[in-house]
Amino acid sequence: MCDYSLHLAASRPAELAEIIEIKEFSGTRTRGFASPSDPGTAVCLRPGTEIAFEENAYLQGLLCRWPIRDRLARFRLVDLDMLEFANGRIVHVTNLAVGQRATVLQLPVSSTKKPAAAPAATEPASLRT
Repeated sequence: MCDYSLHLAASRPAELAEIIEIKEFSGTRTRGFASPSDPGTAVCLRPGTEIAFEENAYLQGLLCRWPIRDRLARFRLVDLDMLEFANGRIVHVTNLAVGQRATVLQLPVSSTKKPAAAPAATEPASLRT
């Protein structure tokens, strides 16, 4: 979730079971996630990260907040940072209302880990020449 608009902010990856909050970062015109205990550091979500908001999530409009009517979402990277909610709604992270809190439920499988090698098959002695 650390798109180009947050290149001026310090950042770190999200951790499992961490509580994160929507924040507007100083020096930028965008919103993103941060830890309530370290609001100056952006918390980066990887595509596939699943989060649950404490309450139904809201978008910030010019004069009011608009309900999304869902709490569960999966982070996606389409053209910008997006959340896909369980009800099918897809929203830009930067459009979420400031102050909403969520818990990181699940992190995506790391692509840097190599799968365990399958044991080599042994052929029966009767087939050996």
